[in-house]
Amino acid sequence: MIQTEITRILTRKSLGLTFVLSAAAMAFAQQKINVSGSIVDQQNNPVPYASVSFSNKANTAFNDAALTDESGFYTLELVPGNYDVTVEAIDFKRRTANKQISTAGNIGSISVEAESSTTLTPTQNIEGVVISAPASRPYRVELDKKVYDPSQDIISKGGNLQDVLSNVPSVSVETDGTVSMRGNTNVRFLINGKPSSMLGIDDGANAMQSIPADQIERIEVITNPSSKFEASGTAGILNIILKKSRRMGFNGSVTGSVGYLPNTSLNTNLSWRRGNLTWFLNGGGGYRRSKGVNNYDARFEDRGILKQMLTQVSDSESKNEMNNFNGTAGMVYDFNDRTSANASISFRTYKNDSDDSVDNKMTYNGIDINNTDFDFPLSKLRNTIGTNQNKSFQGDFGLDHKIDDNGQLISMSLSLQKNLSEGESGITELRNNANYGFDQTVNNTESNTIIGKIDYELPIGENSKIEAGYRFDRNQNDYDYAVWNNGIVNPDFTSVTNYSEMFNAFYVQFKSKIGEKFAYQLGLRDEISKVDVDFKNLVDQEPAIDKAYNNIFPSVFLSYNISDSGQILLNYSKRINRPRSWFLVPMRSYSNNDNIFSGNPNLNPSFVNSFELGYSIQKRKFTINPTVYFNHEEDETQMVNLYNFEKSRFETKPFNIGSEQRYGLDMNFTYDPFSWLKLMGNLDLFGYKSEGDYQYTTLINGVAAPANISFDGNGFSTRSRLTTTFRIDRTFNVQLQGFYRGGTETSSSKTEPMYALNLGASKTIWDGNGTINFNIQDIFDTRSRSYYTFGDGFERKSFMQWQPRTFSVSLTYRFKQGDKVEQPRRKRDTNLEGGDDEMPPM
Repeated sequence: MIQTEITRILTRKSLGLTFVLSAAAMAFAQQKINVSGSIVDQQNNPVPYASVSFSNKANTAFNDAALTDESGFYTLELVPGNYDVTVEAIDFKRRTANKQISTAGNIGSISVEAESSTTLTPTQNIEGVVISAPASRPYRVELDKKVYDPSQDIISKGGNLQDVLSNVPSVSVETDGTVSMRGNTNVRFLINGKPSSMLGIDDGANAMQSIPADQIERIEVITNPSSKFEASGTAGILNIILKKSRRMGFNGSVTGSVGYLPNTSLNTNLSWRRGNLTWFLNGGGGYRRSKGVNNYDARFEDRGILKQMLTQVSDSESKNEMNNFNGTAGMVYDFNDRTSANASISFRTYKNDSDDSVDNKMTYNGIDINNTDFDFPLSKLRNTIGTNQNKSFQGDFGLDHKIDDNGQLISMSLSLQKNLSEGESGITELRNNANYGFDQTVNNTESNTIIGKIDYELPIGENSKIEAGYRFDRNQNDYDYAVWNNGIVNPDFTSVTNYSEMFNAFYVQFKSKIGEKFAYQLGLRDEISKVDVDFKNLVDQEPAIDKAYNNIFPSVFLSYNISDSGQILLNYSKRINRPRSWFLVPMRSYSNNDNIFSGNPNLNPSFVNSFELGYSIQKRKFTINPTVYFNHEEDETQMVNLYNFEKSRFETKPFNIGSEQRYGLDMNFTYDPFSWLKLMGNLDLFGYKSEGDYQYTTLINGVAAPANISFDGNGFSTRSRLTTTFRIDRTFNVQLQGFYRGGTETSSSKTEPMYALNLGASKTIWDGNGTINFNIQDIFDTRSRSYYTFGDGFERKSFMQWQPRTFSVSLTYRFKQGDKVEQPRRKRDTNLEGGDDEMPPM
């Protein structure tokens, strides 16, 4: 005990404190020795900023504590004796181990287990004491996933989930809002470990824009999921973990933002914890406007309609206005040290108003639009005004029970979800400058989902564990789509369809270690699925679909620590790509009758075998994680562009093409060369080869003409992203992010490269309780894409820009109660100076 503390205690002249002083003086008189050690996770990765408390069993006056550094290492001085060592760290379960300390030196490492991401179970904290420290790196590598922390991402502050995903390593957001991982768009989204109605039914882009970035705690990038996860998604899984506070007392934050193109939002995260009960409330709303362009220039061969070349030029512009509101309220109650329950209710609603116009012109031998000697129109001007309203509700319930003190656990959860989507539009069309008619569309969808899970963990000895579980999924989608042309029902674009799917899944995993360096995880998953589709068309009755599958999905994960900071990772898994519900429904999109999408009831699932070999180095200033990967997919599903010469329009339809191989190098790194400069980068070099064929039937001059088209494509492309953060002073940071996406080419398409630059700035105010953020997305207005499509008898060049340059300003205010464990009075890491919800100064 230091001299100033002894003086202060003596002046109080209290008998009780005098006793404490005597005990402390006795401890001070004991000979202390230097003790060091490290805290690691179950994959032997260091756990930074963990609290390590030493409780002497013979004399509490000998107790002491330390906080690990970035490398998970700690050091302190202790009196020799028998100690209970308690380790606590954010996102990890509390652990207590016993250590007999007799000599100076390193007492070895203590392993802690990560908290489950599929429940709302809180970290077990010492009463009234909470550890609070931001992550030392924006992402960390674990055995079966990478974890990205958006708190240090200035550019997405005040934005939404889509903005955050644009900055996540190994993830890309296309110009139309489509999310891909390593160039593959078959991504499975989860929220808190399970599918969620919050992400909509078939309108993922709008749904992601309605989830505020301020409510996201972290994103788990699972490129090769283990058997514990559902097998859907050949590209992998993105698990979005939403915030929940673990502080005592009443805590929270409020964030408001405004920007252009006009967008505003106001969101809050609130929590209240007292004793065994925690309440939390997250919610908010906003308004967003967007606009995009999509133009193409197409040329067609002689197919009997005309005897010479025909050219078609189409210019389209879309304008959208969206209002969104969302809220989540829930509670966690700890019955005792072994059992806790959680419950939450969520809702999200958004309304999207759109105004789309398409200007379509055809030319032939120089004939202008005033010549009307031909049956087909030489010019069309089409305008669509529509509205879509989406509402989703979700109730989650969970129970977690610690069976014994050896780590035997059981968790149960139930999720009830409902999603309603109602859309309608009015379409006017001018042909050759004359009024052609008025069309109306109605598109209503209802989805009801039940998900039940049971997970069990059984430790075996110090280094092994068995995990097993069961999951039940039931999803019912009802589609009602209708089109009226001048008040008359159009049977080609009208359908009523009931889609039902049911899954029963069982899994078992075994984890263990051999020695101190080698760890492995073996898993097996069995999924029994049944899909029923009942077409209740108003005119033509399609045959119903009844499909059942029973598939086995193995997974293997291996890791070897070649040094304290270096680790080799090797893994394998088998995955499935089940056709999305609306891919099986043969209804067509009618917002633009020159470009039609229709489903394919004959689609079958595709399967992929995925291999990864990675190497992870984690130093104090530098981390790098290069991963070589190879995927082989059978019965691959691809969107095929066709041209209907009989009806003069493009039609897009999914087909099971054949097989595809993808291979590449995915490398993520961070580098902090100076205290004022941080770098984070991602580089993906990938190649691909597809081969197969598809069959379809077209009409030429009213005669059916079956066609069998071979598909053979291969190529190599790149994707890269670099984020640079500058610390101007302790409270002011500036961030620049640039990305480049290389072109791709197959036998039926070619895509040009794309690049963009974003800027963000963050200023901490009000003694750390407030933050002002400013960002510009796409500074030079270059985030657009040019691509070419080649098909049977046509060639088309297209241009797309989904959103022009935007900027926004946001203000965050934090209020909090409850004590924090402060870092010991030694050389502090400057990364620990920031608040909980902001990027810390560098």
